[in-house]
Amino acid sequence: MSGTSLKRVILAAVLIAGGLVLAPVSRAPADADPANCPPACDRVPATAWIDPSVIPLDSVYRWPGPAGIAVTAPAPRFRFEELCATPWDPQEDPRDYSVAGQALVGQPPGHWQLQVQVMHWRGETWLGGQLADTVFRSAIAALRDCQLTAPSQSPSITVDEPNRMAAVVSGPVILHQYLVAHPSSSTISALALWSTSPPQEPWPVIADAAVLDAMTAPLCVAYISSCQ
Repeated sequence: MSGTSLKRVILAAVLIAGGLVLAPVSRAPADADPANCPPACDRVPATAWIDPSVIPLDSVYRWPGPAGIAVTAPAPRFRFEELCATPWDPQEDPRDYSVAGQALVGQPPGHWQLQVQVMHWRGETWLGGQLADTVFRSAIAALRDCQLTAPSQSPSITVDEPNRMAAVVSGPVILHQYLVAHPSSSTISALALWSTSPPQEPWPVIADAAVLDAMTAPLCVAYISSCQ
């Protein structure tokens, strides 16, 4: 996200607060219950992660539950950004102050690798929702530019909806990237599977919408009242 976009979001917070400066993210108490979301979530709740049985290729790899292997991600970036050599913006990125977790499952070369991420912004939901939406839109723009920054990789967006996206990046590495923005809970969920080409296991026939639905449903459970 550009520095200008971030300044506009923060300026909106200042104006609505009637002149009182609000920090983009409020600190949760040290003893915050991570299962009580919102308002206090000091890590990603176990219930926020996608069920591994609905992750593509689970019938082959028997994916572990992401909640059980997730680690804190202090500066999370989407998998496609590395593959597409997406330029890094030196301005502050909202993801840097999210409560974020990441689960990574590696495989031998030629097999599908898995990355699952959840990013949540604490504090006022109206502001956290704006940040989630801004990060989501910036990600789509960067993905569309993938071939400009990584000429050997070719992006194709297969689902382009207001709050969710699915894409395939083809080239020496094949990447399936899924992204869900959930403004009502100030959260983003991301799922990526990739392999060198050609992969040892063919990609299954599966509807992108089904994967995106499976990523969204846990957020309604984890972040109380966000889907009412």
